[in-house]
Amino acid sequence: MERLVAAVLAAGVLQVLLATADDHYLLSRIAFGSCANQSAPQPIWDAINKFDPQVFIWLGDNIYGDIRRPFNFLGKERTIGPWKNAPRFIPSSSSEMLSRYNSAKNVPGYLRLRAKAKVVGTWDDHDYGLNDAGKELSAKTTNQRLLLDFLDEPQDSPRRKQDGVYTSYTFGPPGKQVKIVLLDTRYHRDPLSSDGSVLGDSQWSWLGKELRGPPSAITIIGSSIQVISNLSGTTGPLFYMESWGRFPKERDCLFKLINDSKRDGVFFISGDVHFGEITRYDCAAGYPLYDITSSGLTQAVEKVLPSPLRFIVRFLAWFTPSTMRVKNQNCRYRSCTYGEPNFGAIQIDWDASPVNLKIQVRDINGLPVTGVDISLSELQAWNRTIKAGQDQRHCTLEVKLPWIVRYRLAILPAGCASENARQIEFDMEFSMEILGN
Repeated sequence: MERLVAAVLAAGVLQVLLATADDHYLLSRIAFGSCANQSAPQPIWDAINKFDPQVFIWLGDNIYGDIRRPFNFLGKERTIGPWKNAPRFIPSSSSEMLSRYNSAKNVPGYLRLRAKAKVVGTWDDHDYGLNDAGKELSAKTTNQRLLLDFLDEPQDSPRRKQDGVYTSYTFGPPGKQVKIVLLDTRYHRDPLSSDGSVLGDSQWSWLGKELRGPPSAITIIGSSIQVISNLSGTTGPLFYMESWGRFPKERDCLFKLINDSKRDGVFFISGDVHFGEITRYDCAAGYPLYDITSSGLTQAVEKVLPSPLRFIVRFLAWFTPSTMRVKNQNCRYRSCTYGEPNFGAIQIDWDASPVNLKIQVRDINGLPVTGVDISLSELQAWNRTIKAGQDQRHCTLEVKLPWIVRYRLAILPAGCASENARQIEFDMEFSMEILGN
């Protein structure tokens, strides 16, 4: 108990000190993660602590605050299937949300991290208050306060006075600064089928000022949902996942803002989907835009099935078309996705010439499962002289694929024996339900 109290006090003091000293140390190790069920075991903190990050970034679903109702195919309230008439998720009370945050905040491994690293973060749907929710959620103001309390946000912080939890941080001395921009993809988001706004007018205005402001060597944009990948473009009509790709006009605006700002060293980090992958888009700006997805710390798509059947998830991940996924020798599996618990790790070698970035998704033991080594010179605005599509592989959006390629996952069951087809369809639908958790 004494050690626990000491760790809590040390963490609180450290967060206060670091909050006022962002510019005073060179940032070279960053960890990030998402999707941590407070009721589940969280052994992955051991690997994160061993990596010894200076900063840890929460990318949402930091708790699971809503209530997941049982699968009911039949009966008065059907929560799944073609006759669904009741929601699968419902909001919980603010007191229950607070209780879940307290449980998450006192996980021993996380306490050790808080005692030595600066912790920052944003939210996604389940800590926002409801699965897939957007601006319509009535409890968002209260839940914003709960999240900021969880993150030890100072009481006089502008985040406590604005609508939404978006913010930015700058670390390091001039010439070696790292800017971390955290977006809020919930508070102002229009309905999923609307192709409306993700960020809302006030957040767009703020983001424009951030990206057009003083330069930094590296700019990391944290989004709770994927920016580059649009797997819903190929998994539909079987199931759909949230991403910026479901708001194509809004995503185009984001890419245009980065391009017009002529800002160097920009890349994305994201969560939400319960697997890890790295994607890139070569035709949004004059240099490749990477998106490193780490999800989740406890929630993972392969956990849907017993170990002997997890090859099904890996096969489907490989079979589903993805024009943006980075596939190289650093991938553990052929699909270059990883469906077990994971976290993201960023290492910056400031002594290299040019500066080098090693960005990885790591497993529960801290071993890499996919990764990229990027020279900072590759992420420079002067590369905008390169014509779009020239010597660039990742330029075809998923929705532009020939239909027989784009929808081959949906076509797959039709080519199987009927019994096997029913099993595969069930596995995919069940996986989708877990992905939404």
